[in-house]
Amino acid sequence: MGTAERPGTAGRRELPARAGSTSPAPRPRTGRLRGFARRYGWRAYAIPLLTVATIVVLVDLALTTRGVPSQTTGAAAPATASAPATQPAPETASVEEAAPVAPAEGEAEPTEAPVTVGAEPYVEQGAGSLTVVDGSSPVYGTGPLRRFIVEVEDGIGVAGEPFAQAVEATLGDPRGWGSGGRLSFQRVGAAEAAAGQFDFRVSLVSPGSMETYCPGVGTGGYTSCRYGERAVINLARWATAVPHYDGDVATYRQYVVNHEVGHALGNGHVNCPGPGQLAPVMQQQTLDLQGCAKNAWPYP
Repeated sequence: MGTAERPGTAGRRELPARAGSTSPAPRPRTGRLRGFARRYGWRAYAIPLLTVATIVVLVDLALTTRGVPSQTTGAAAPATASAPATQPAPETASVEEAAPVAPAEGEAEPTEAPVTVGAEPYVEQGAGSLTVVDGSSPVYGTGPLRRFIVEVEDGIGVAGEPFAQAVEATLGDPRGWGSGGRLSFQRVGAAEAAAGQFDFRVSLVSPGSMETYCPGVGTGGYTSCRYGERAVINLARWATAVPHYDGDVATYRQYVVNHEVGHALGNGHVNCPGPGQLAPVMQQQTLDLQGCAKNAWPYP
């Protein structure tokens, strides 16, 4: 009987091993890498690193081009703050073409924290949105008509109607901007505001919202300002006046309305004419009386 072949060995001849010889062990891969590193030196390490860095830069550039914020730089897309719904784009208001009005006017922040006399409590930061005080007034004066709306910031705890009446009384006073038939004034309400049928706004705004309604003017949350057709009254000043008014909040309120509306009507700042004289209403009385006596009226 013949010998059966083992599976898988058919047709294969086994070569006799040479005496004293052994099969060479396979060369390890690490030896090849060391040989490559010895041959090319530092370039063996630099090339892979540069390749990876190039890929990262190309991916980052592609994402940036498509408007996707980069994750490799840690930059985040800036959030866009939405303006209050009742705030239109600022416009330039002017009584006469010969008296152009700059887009914004205000008073600089005081260098020292003021000490307020007879301070009343007020809200530092309101909701940021404004509500028009509805209703209308009679026409005050006999000159060319200027219609205005009154706005109060939401969330500051101030009733709109009393504030609107105070503004009406100030602008309708014979010592005001309409003195001698120069101008006449009328407050209008929400319907006219929505239709744009007014000449300027008077807005009561919390200190924390001043930069929203007077951006870049530099109120420091302390002063009032005028931006476009809006005379912005700082709630803190409305509640407490300023130290050098010695607690006379009522007179200061008349002054600040006339001063900021004066800007909306095309008037700029002036200085005290001399010690002891009445301060012009367009003097920056919020900051300093400059030796003048306080005065709230354009034509006292």
